[in-house]
Amino acid sequence: MLYSKKKLDQLLCLDDFDTAARRYLPDFMYAYVSGGVETNSSLAHNRSVFSELGFVPRVLRDVSKVNISTQLWGETFTAPFGIAPMGISAISAYRGDIVLADGACRAGIPMIMSGSSLIRLEDVRPVGDNVWFQAYLPGEREQIHALIERVAQAGYEKLVITVDTPVAANRENNVRAGFSTPLRPTFRLITDCMLHPRWTVGTLLQTLVRNGMPYFENNYATRGAPIISRNVLRDFSARSHLNWSHLKEIRDRWKGKLIIKGVLNVPDALKAIELGIDGIIVSNHGGRQLDGSISPLMALPEIVRACPSVPVMIDSGIRRGSDVMKALGLGARFVFIGRPMGYAAAVGGLPGVSRAIELLATEIQRDCAMLGITRVSEMTPEFLRALTTSSVFHSYLS
Repeated sequence: MLYSKKKLDQLLCLDDFDTAARRYLPDFMYAYVSGGVETNSSLAHNRSVFSELGFVPRVLRDVSKVNISTQLWGETFTAPFGIAPMGISAISAYRGDIVLADGACRAGIPMIMSGSSLIRLEDVRPVGDNVWFQAYLPGEREQIHALIERVAQAGYEKLVITVDTPVAANRENNVRAGFSTPLRPTFRLITDCMLHPRWTVGTLLQTLVRNGMPYFENNYATRGAPIISRNVLRDFSARSHLNWSHLKEIRDRWKGKLIIKGVLNVPDALKAIELGIDGIIVSNHGGRQLDGSISPLMALPEIVRACPSVPVMIDSGIRRGSDVMKALGLGARFVFIGRPMGYAAAVGGLPGVSRAIELLATEIQRDCAMLGITRVSEMTPEFLRALTTSSVFHSYLS
């Protein structure tokens, strides 16, 4: 049912996995993974903003040995990128969270498991130490404390708190495509599944037969709603009242590395550091929350300049090795890639994820050599130029 090695070898970049997944996944499933919100303006800008930057390479430098390994908190990863958290990965790909974690750990890079996942976090953690956990905070303090305790008991060493979801986003594309959580077995949904038999048999039916009905396992300390139900409603716990005091309580309780994800401005980044955060992921949730929010790449330079004491990382819109190099040149210590890795798991399982990681790592290594550097840590603003004087990057790079 999955792509063969020969077919995977024909996929030459991360965008090719998108094209493959569009054919492989039912329309409702592809819409969930691919879409943003409302007009998709932030989703589109996350990609287009990279075109505002050009490279200024150096030549005749010995680049016969390029090392793209990267350190965070004294730990070495084989490349400067990891896999971003993606909800319900185990229904877009068979055992998706485990497949993504396995692929990342085999490659020596981190994978962040989503709190909106369908496999128990205790079952994914044994895959390897490179698995981090991302939490959406429940609405009540007791629920937050119980979830944090559960994550700690499972042995996770790095906890990522997503902070850009105070209310549910307006994902019109999901509604138009017939997607909901839980999924409701309508005639339209069933027809969509019948038209995509490889996914239906290889992922949906195999999951139900071998593992039973998937549930939202990790939003709370206890099991949530099933992924397929005609009547049950998923509990979207209200988060609009959450504030910095909740994060302070988590910092007091959590003994491992604590990373905040979803920051786009300097005051929030500084407040997080004041509370003892170990790292920041500059993110607009892949364009899936507030439509019209600026791209993380635009926010990155100011946050990096204001926060030299912690690793500043970034996600959203990264598709090529050149995108990674541009983010590193603007000061990011690390980047995370989501959708393409989810597509790779869907169409190719573990070999697909390994192929996607290999392609991106190879691009980064090649780009380093083309730029005249032998380590990614050598990538600085010196190698970048804003392509127009109106670009937001012009003042930073001039």
